[in-house]
Amino acid sequence: MAILPIRIIGDPVLRTPADPVTEFGPELERLVADMMETMEDVDGAGLAAPQIGVGQRVFTYQIDGQRGHLVNPVLTLSDDFQEDVVEGCLSIPGVAFPVRRRRAARARGYDVHGNPVEIAAEGMLARAFQHETDHLDGVLFVDRLEGDDRRAAQRAIRALDYSSVASETVTRRAGHVGSAFGRGASFGGGASFGGAASGATA
Repeated sequence: MAILPIRIIGDPVLRTPADPVTEFGPELERLVADMMETMEDVDGAGLAAPQIGVGQRVFTYQIDGQRGHLVNPVLTLSDDFQEDVVEGCLSIPGVAFPVRRRRAARARGYDVHGNPVEIAAEGMLARAFQHETDHLDGVLFVDRLEGDDRRAAQRAIRALDYSSVASETVTRRAGHVGSAFGRGASFGGGASFGGAASGATA
């Protein structure tokens, strides 16, 4: 297993929809093992394969004692929404905002051995599934923002020197990178998420 560098906003792989996995075997097993180790090293709630530069539809997660992975996930979402919670992203360090997500999600996909998997999720787990599946579609959480939050996020991203951030983030670990989907400074208030209170700085 290996701890891999996490790609930072501006890298084209984060904006490119990932391809379905078609081969199950040792290479996929190694990918998932590396993703799990990388996610745990940065104290992430989830990690999608494009975040480590691999354009395949795979993500890992660890939420409230539940941990695992999904290959070729397909989500069925509830019609209603959960309370907005501040999200950050390991690929956008230093930025976090409250994001609107569906209350529940039913995820269908496969495990690393090609066995069918179905998981019913609510709350934070449902949020993680939605966040990571967005990554597989080339969507970042800031794309989900509206109004003042969206403008503030765009300003924050423009203000950061992401060429410098990208090189520094490769060597950062849990206490520096952050929380849940990647702790960062919270803009616009909202509930705490993953142990990082609103307004906290990374």
